[in-house]
Amino acid sequence: MNALQRPGLIAISLLTCAVLASGPSSTVQAASASAKAYFAGGCFWCMEEAFEKVDGVVAVVSGYMGGTVANPTYEEVSAGRTGHAESVEVTYDPTKVTYKKLLEAFWHNVDPLTPNAQFCDHGSQYRSAVFYSTNEEMRQAEESKAAIEQSKKFATPIMTQLVPASTFYQAEEDHQDYYKRNPLRYKYYKYGCGRAQRLEALWGKS
Repeated sequence: MNALQRPGLIAISLLTCAVLASGPSSTVQAASASAKAYFAGGCFWCMEEAFEKVDGVVAVVSGYMGGTVANPTYEEVSAGRTGHAESVEVTYDPTKVTYKKLLEAFWHNVDPLTPNAQFCDHGSQYRSAVFYSTNEEMRQAEESKAAIEQSKKFATPIMTQLVPASTFYQAEEDHQDYYKRNPLRYKYYKYGCGRAQRLEALWGKS
């Protein structure tokens, strides 16, 4: 998504949700038994919305992962110059939701058949990926991918990457909770991009 595809970005005031006031670390303090998981599914605004609907998720932060440049900016990432993917950091309570459930939510909110793109957004910065942090997460991610493949639901291969997590860089504040703070612009983008329509075609009605 470039600035033209996200109308009014320049005019957006830099508002911050209280839970994000001191960065990702504050979300961990909100739940002493919390854990983190990392995913990429195209537009991070949309992935925030998807994961924040999952019971047991404490917070979701938009950011960048999987690249080679330290402290990347949105402009650099969206131009495809850093190797990062638009990603989300999901902080969750393992006593209320499992990593397996997060994987299920992930798959049903991405197009796993298209490499280096999601819906109307094209380029490796919009690739879908599971960034695993432990061997157990890797095992569960591989099993979830294999289950989809073995179901024969799709005639073409799963292109979603399963790769080790690297440094997560929090995106600029005007991208955090965008779907809540700018609901009309967000809905215009989401439906104009064809995301909801494609997800229903792939996975059925949610």
